Order: sequence, then C-alpha cells, then structure tokens
Amino acid sequence: MKPQELLDILAVAEKLKCNTRHCYTSSGRKESVAEHSWRIALMAMLLSGEEEFKNADMNKVIRMCLIHDLGEAFTGDVPAFDKDSEDEKKEEKLYDKWVENFPTAQKQEFESLLDEMAEQKTVEAKIYKALDKLEAVIQHNESDISTWIPLEYDLQFTYGEEQVQFSPYLKELKAAVDEWTKEKIKNGKTVLF
Repeated sequence: MKPQELLDILAVAEKLKCNTRHCYTSSGRKESVAEHSWRIALMAMLLSGEEEFKNADMNKVIRMCLIHDLGEAFTGDVPAFDKDSEDEKKEEKLYDKWVENFPTAQKQEFESLLDEMAEQKTVEAKIYKALDKLEAVIQHNESDISTWIPLEYDLQFTYGEEQVQFSPYLKELKAAVDEWTKEKIKNGKTVLF
C-alpha cells in the first residue's frame, strides 16, 4: 500500500472519532463510534486466552471488531432501535463503494471479513457480533441513568441476548451484565462494578 493510499483510508476512518453514538460515557459525554469499536476489539483480545475460545481465530475477531462500523464514517450512527433496512442498505452501499477503491490485498481482506460478518456462520463472526451487542449494554450501564430513554430499561436485558446463545462464557457475561443493570435500575444511578 502506498503511503497516500494509507493516509486516504485513515482520513475516512478518522470520522469515527468525530461521529457519536446514542450512548454516553461514564464522564457524561457522548461516546464516539471509534471508542465503541476499540473496546469491542479490546474485549476480543482479553477473551483470546479463555479456554472456550482457544480454537477461534481471535485475531480475525479483533479485525472484525475494528472494521465493523466503518460505514458509519459516511452515515453517522443510527441507534439500533431506530435503524431500518433502508439505513442499513445506505450504509452498506457507501462502505462497499469506499472499500472498492482500496489496494487489492486490503480490498480482498475487508470484503472477505465483511461477507463473513454478514453471514454469521463462523464462530469468529458470532463472537464479534455478540461482543458488539454486549459492549453497548455495558456502556449504557456505565453511563448515567438519566441519559437513558424509556425503551432502554427493557432493551438493556434483550439487546444481545440472542447473539450470546452459542457461547457458555458469553451467556455468563450477559447474565452478569443483566445483574448489573438490575442494580443500576433499582438504585436509580450508575453502579460501577
């Protein structure tokens, strides 16, 4: 990859630092898309030593986590509860058009990863998707409860529930997050574990 090609790709990716998500951080500011992607990649790295995931290619999972929301550099973040199929198609189309201009090796890697992530058939794709959902509920638990909208009181328990079912470890993690959510709601404030 030529230096200018790298710089051009990074210029687009930088938008994820500027584009904010629906959720707030523990300090009270809006979370960026880049922060969300970074943390799910960190989650994957931390899980790479777990016995359950010893046969998974966790480096691939980390790469999936890092690139999964790059389409939001073009569209911004649309919260999951507001996102419809038209939003998804628009984001996918812009992302695909951007990747089409990558140097061949990077284009092939991104396209392969994006296809695998969309199909949700491999253990790596399932891990990435579960972590994507879990990080969102974890972040909501870290944010001040005053930032929650009414539907999030139920969404905290249902979001990601389906995606963790393939994994005993991730089901246990989701249960721990659910307990944290119950305490947060009961106390009416952020309870950090």
